[in-house]
Amino acid sequence: MPKAQETILEIDLNALTQNYKHLKSKLDKNTKFLAVVKAFAYGTDAAEIAKHLQNLNVDYFAVAFTNEGVALRDAGITKPILVLHPQPVYFKTIIARCLEPSIYSHKILKEFIEVANEEKQSNYPIHIKFNTGLNRLGFNIEEIGTVVSNLQNTTSVKPASIFSHLAASEDFNEKEFSLKQIETFNKIASAFSAKLGYQPMMHMCNTSGILNFPEAHFNMVRSGIGLYGYGNSEKENKNLKPIATLKSIISQIHTIEKGETIGYNRAFKAEKTTKTATIPIGHADGIGRQYGNGIGYVSINGKKAPIVGNVCMDMIMVDITDIICEEGDEVIVFDTNQTAETLANTTKSISYELLTAISQRVKRVFHR
Repeated sequence: MPKAQETILEIDLNALTQNYKHLKSKLDKNTKFLAVVKAFAYGTDAAEIAKHLQNLNVDYFAVAFTNEGVALRDAGITKPILVLHPQPVYFKTIIARCLEPSIYSHKILKEFIEVANEEKQSNYPIHIKFNTGLNRLGFNIEEIGTVVSNLQNTTSVKPASIFSHLAASEDFNEKEFSLKQIETFNKIASAFSAKLGYQPMMHMCNTSGILNFPEAHFNMVRSGIGLYGYGNSEKENKNLKPIATLKSIISQIHTIEKGETIGYNRAFKAEKTTKTATIPIGHADGIGRQYGNGIGYVSINGKKAPIVGNVCMDMIMVDITDIICEEGDEVIVFDTNQTAETLANTTKSISYELLTAISQRVKRVFHR
């Protein structure tokens, strides 16, 4: 790949294909695959990622909010799109753009049925979310009867699936809790289907669920972080390839004498003569202030250069005292070797947070 001449996020679509095929290999041939492309496809580019996955014949997509689904439709995505956290103000838009809402409360169910009736819909596909322990969104098992009763009083909507979400599928210390969630979901599915009169599609597994709990694959699985190259364990990370590489360049090199300071609030004070490089990327680009003052680092010519002083809005300064480099040289913030997960760990964070924070002003470059 050519050397960077500005701050860019390189996205490897071949790696995306590899990750998708690896995750698919864990499934029964009849199990559907839902690709999660919320938050700009985990900080990459939702339209390009979804188009590539649609070409690979992924079965479903999921987004968090309605406007994300609208953007995919505008980009030419024709596959079904599940909206995981729909808001009533957008219900008419959901129907107009053929999006499929997650229904997680009696209020949302009632209001969506009212809009579906107004729009003269028949059997509009919805997805019923049940809470099995994450305690975030969803109906509880005790509410099955009321949910089914409301559904049987209308022909405007029809459940395409029932689903839930594992709370700690990547943590084997919580295996007992995950198995209890799966058991609860099976009970819910059995009772719900018996009352409804047919069996909707079932899905529960996220990426770690796909890898660790094959008994919960059901009719469909949902994968987000795995598609982007992270398996939430050292073992699985070896089978996946991060698709995003964040690069920049050295704008200027300074020699800082002992006693001089660097950056806002004079946060770094040189204890000896120090060489620093200024790089055009900052907290407005997704490199938060928590990475400053020697916690975070970048790689220049294969060597780690720790961030010195506070992260600025548009720039960071790094220590290059022991690195042979010059202005214009390429800088790696994260890639397949020095991964986003590794960098995020320096601040006790996770790859998800760092990836999704990458600003839309950072240029995206795709490799096919």
